Amino acid sequence: MEMEGSNAGVVTELLSGAGSGAITKLNDATSTSTRGERGLERFDDFTIASSWERFISEIEAICRQWLADGPNILTQKGAESVPSFDNLYVVKRELKHGKRVYCMEYHFMKSAKGKHSYWDDDTHSMQLSFGVYEFLIIAPLSASGVVLDDPESTKLLSSVAIALSNCGSNWPAFVPVHDPSRKAYIGIQNLGTVFTRRFEADRIGSQVPIRLMHLEGLHELFLSKFVLSSTDFPARVKVIFSMKLTYRTPEYDYYNEETLVSEANESIAESEVANHPKKQWDDDCSWAEWYSAEDPVKGFELTAIWGERVFEETLEMAEVENASSFDADRWLLHPIVSPYMVDDSIGKFVGFASQLQLLVKAFESSAEAQFLEDFVADTSGQENSKSTVTVPPPSVVDRVMKDLFNDEVGNSNYVEAENKYGRAMKGAPSDSLFAQFCLHALWFGNCHIRAIAVLWIDFVREIRWCWEESERLPRMKSTSSIDLCTCLIHQKLHMLAICIERKKSLSREKGTDHAHEDGISNSVAQNKTRKGSAGVVPSMMLLNTFQEMHAPYTQDALLMTEDMHEERLHAAEAFGNAVGLSGQLERDVLSSDMSAFKAANPDAVFEDFIRWHSPGDWVSEDGAEGSSGWPPKGRLSQRMSEHGNMWRKIWNDAPALPVSEQKFLLDPIREGEKVIHYLETLRPQQLLEQMVCTAFKSSADILNRTTYGGFKLMKTKMDQLYATLASTLKSLQGKSDISDLSDDLKRLCQVFEHIEKLLILAASVHRKLIDAPRLSQAIFADYYNYYLPKMGTSLESVCYEKEFTAKEKVGMHERDAVSNLFPPPTANQSWRKVLSMGNLLNGHEPIQREIVFSVIERISNGHYSSPTPLSTDEQIETHRMYISGTSNDLWVALSVTSWD
Repeated sequence: MEMEGSNAGVVTELLSGAGSGAITKLNDATSTSTRGERGLERFDDFTIASSWERFISEIEAICRQWLADGPNILTQKGAESVPSFDNLYVVKRELKHGKRVYCMEYHFMKSAKGKHSYWDDDTHSMQLSFGVYEFLIIAPLSASGVVLDDPESTKLLSSVAIALSNCGSNWPAFVPVHDPSRKAYIGIQNLGTVFTRRFEADRIGSQVPIRLMHLEGLHELFLSKFVLSSTDFPARVKVIFSMKLTYRTPEYDYYNEETLVSEANESIAESEVANHPKKQWDDDCSWAEWYSAEDPVKGFELTAIWGERVFEETLEMAEVENASSFDADRWLLHPIVSPYMVDDSIGKFVGFASQLQLLVKAFESSAEAQFLEDFVADTSGQENSKSTVTVPPPSVVDRVMKDLFNDEVGNSNYVEAENKYGRAMKGAPSDSLFAQFCLHALWFGNCHIRAIAVLWIDFVREIRWCWEESERLPRMKSTSSIDLCTCLIHQKLHMLAICIERKKSLSREKGTDHAHEDGISNSVAQNKTRKGSAGVVPSMMLLNTFQEMHAPYTQDALLMTEDMHEERLHAAEAFGNAVGLSGQLERDVLSSDMSAFKAANPDAVFEDFIRWHSPGDWVSEDGAEGSSGWPPKGRLSQRMSEHGNMWRKIWNDAPALPVSEQKFLLDPIREGEKVIHYLETLRPQQLLEQMVCTAFKSSADILNRTTYGGFKLMKTKMDQLYATLASTLKSLQGKSDISDLSDDLKRLCQVFEHIEKLLILAASVHRKLIDAPRLSQAIFADYYNYYLPKMGTSLESVCYEKEFTAKEKVGMHERDAVSNLFPPPTANQSWRKVLSMGNLLNGHEPIQREIVFSVIERISNGHYSSPTPLSTDEQIETHRMYISGTSNDLWVALSVTSWD
């Protein structure tokens, strides 16, 4: 580990003054000789300077320029920022000496650090190892970048040392030596006219001595560099100690955990264990029904830091090694993020976004044929490659249909925690039949147009079977009005579900006895039996009988889908009179309401119906009803009092029939057949337009149901996703050209992928740190800020090489939750690795241990006292050793300050 004596002697001689100003002295001697020989010519011949002196001169010129410029000007001139370090910059220059070309690098900080800690994340490895701030590194331009022989390394370091001494600079200079795998350096720093600091670093890559695996042995190694025996110093040496331990969570094995729990309860047969499905981390997540995502958080790295402490005896090191990690001054937690989260190359991530990209490609191909059957037909002779795409076998189609039309699913209630922007997208609710079809299509045969055509034809065939057999449609409501904010296919399926229910009701009615039906009608007329009452209307009485008025059950408003409304509008525009076209429909609805009112109120008159159905057409001539005698004073409005009023005519003709005995306003047979015809003749482009809208919306709704701890940043991003979806997919409703929409949809897929990745990571972080909500939210915020620059809308990948290195401080009350990430190793795991280091955390040894030993002495004391009077308060770090290693690796960096 120690520098060879000859090398150290050369460097010492150079920095003590023997080599300082060598170029100037040589040049002066040469100049005097020339003047003596040639008289007044005064010719200075510099050509006799050696190549080494010219090399030193070139280094000196470069260093002087860097010193004169300073950090601010150097950054303006193009100094490069060192990756992963915010405040560290580097400038480089190439130099040639003989046949070798060298590269000299000057690392500096643009702004001076305040209170500095060894263990700051913004500390470069050279700064940490040798306790320096700015430094020079000079190395050959070669594949390895290191100097392999001692004479060359000594000469190279001497050259830099002389140049820096001539400049009056105290920058430390380093030269890499030996094999690159050893990470070995030698270095030197001139600390003025009195002190010199020398640096050495080397590594043991295997077979680390057992003594050096423990703190006691490492402490003794440090003392051996300046204490030859226990009698050298009468007093104990006060060594300043600081330590950083890094732990990595073991890979969580869900299967082994379940197996161990089961084994604890009862024995399991080997065949059962073999067939036991392996549990995935996201089995209970909202997207797990469709795909299993790779866990984006592979684990955590916990950093435990012990601040500076002073020890005087080696035995005290054993106490530190056996101390609990909970005694550390600081805990820092860093998530280990999966590479696929960082790599934004298109196609690497498999999730909803990747399948939506395939659906967009299918949408681009949908205009190639007029009918879906054309995509299914064999077109092997054509250039089009759609026939060569593999379609899943019929057994897979059967499984999909069985899942879609499962009798156990029941009717969908569409009760969703929808985003406020969700209604702006004309798609089907995510739990509805068509939405489930779209989600299945995303994963069916790579979602190409031919596979979608095959699946749709079978889907419509199942729909027709349900219609013909009067079987209810699963996942669809059979009541309530049709939501015109959804896509047209969903509206049609809703209409069909209602038609099926009414068709079944008609079938039941046909089986009843018509005579019995007539008897009921006669009894209603003769005995005036009340039927179809929904309840008493508060504060209202019948005018003639002073009986309580009853509100009847009425038929639902006439159901119409969006295209039916458009047909009526176009017809009205064509005929020029919308009132005449809709008059018959209004009469049918009004007649149904009057019949139901008569059945619920046998003694009612036309004026009673007007008071209930259209209060605005009853003009009251006194106060509140019932407050000033009976009957109440009032009259019909002028509109209702006119001769030949249509309402009165309908009232006179309407029979007293409750809703249950009336003819449906909607003809279920005719409307149902129209729906089936629409589904069977739907054009491919029309189908794919609605599938794209529904698939994007349903995928977003599924992700939105994910539990991620309510992270504010994630919620904001989901709101932005919905707003972007609504804005982009609105173009599909405008019947725009496919080529115009293609690029927008592809960019939308990119945005969706970024947010899907973030959401999966948020869910993973939340469930792993569910007992530390502040910490989990802070870690997600760190990654969000890191990932934000990648979240553009460009179709091309963003080159963003900076690594995610953020660490979050763990509060004292959060340490128990973090320690739970390190479960004690099981008996099955213990034999895999023989523990050889101390500082265990729940039975886990650190993956890396970093230590800094140092000794600080006053200049006026001991070895470092000077005959020249100096300030008695000045202190200097005389020895410093940085140690980084594990049980199989050890790297040591030593710096020693000497008085010359």
